[in-house]
Amino acid sequence: MIPGGQLMFTTEVENYPGFPEGVTGMQMMADFREQAVRFETRVITEDVTEVDFSVRPFLLTTSGGTEIESDTVIIATGANAKWIGLDNEERLAQSGGGVSACAVCDGALPHFRNQVIAIVGGGDTAMEDALYMAKFAKEVVVVHRRDTLRASNIMRDRAFAEEKIRFEWNQNVVDVLGDDVITAVRLKDTVTGEERELEVGGLFVAIGHDPNTGFLGGQVALKDNGFVETATSWRTATSIPGVFAAGDVMDDFYKQAVTAAGTGCMAALEAERWLAEGGHGDSGAQADSAQAESESA
Repeated sequence: MIPGGQLMFTTEVENYPGFPEGVTGMQMMADFREQAVRFETRVITEDVTEVDFSVRPFLLTTSGGTEIESDTVIIATGANAKWIGLDNEERLAQSGGGVSACAVCDGALPHFRNQVIAIVGGGDTAMEDALYMAKFAKEVVVVHRRDTLRASNIMRDRAFAEEKIRFEWNQNVVDVLGDDVITAVRLKDTVTGEERELEVGGLFVAIGHDPNTGFLGGQVALKDNGFVETATSWRTATSIPGVFAAGDVMDDFYKQAVTAAGTGCMAALEAERWLAEGGHGDSGAQADSAQAESESA
């Protein structure tokens, strides 16, 4: 991931409150950062590669070798795109052979212009990728394993209205063809089992994400799908006291920018109150007192 996460690869964000005309994901992240810095937030642009939650204070090690001690930690590392899992898909993705998991990142490259482009997936990301690629491609083919989309109504309607986009329903991509560059994908009908080839000049995979939790080294309880497990529903505390989680690294259901921001607020409040209870401040105690007074009133 890069600083700013998945929204750095998103063109237009139109479902976040406060932006009636929409906003680009990159601009939104720049604004978020600027707002945080205005409140004297210190920003270190490095990846945390290792954590030790067995010691107090917690010890974090960054990609630059910096060691950071902290009384509390909020994990907000997001998630990365999933791949289909085909050998040729991986090979061509790594060699720049026309296979990618980020249309916004790579779709404007000359290789993809005026080509037939395949998009795999049925959610909002797939629809956004398809609409984005319609600007450059001769035709965009959305390949989906079901006969209905998971995408939101607005994204679905936009994709249906775009004349360059067509849909291949009930189809799985079972192989990616091509030596140096992609030339076709092999599709398998999920109903009949029939296989056939679809000639394409590019493939973008938009089938979901894996949470970025590997650096935790198994020290925090995870769900079966790898997302951070919170001890109580609608709370952000993890299995380690003093460690909280927010955003897509713990959310395997909503996966929206506004809900990620909401859980970020929740995690910050819980961390503050946890510190207060441990004698590191009084904000949480004041908040609890205010809540108690409100409830009694």
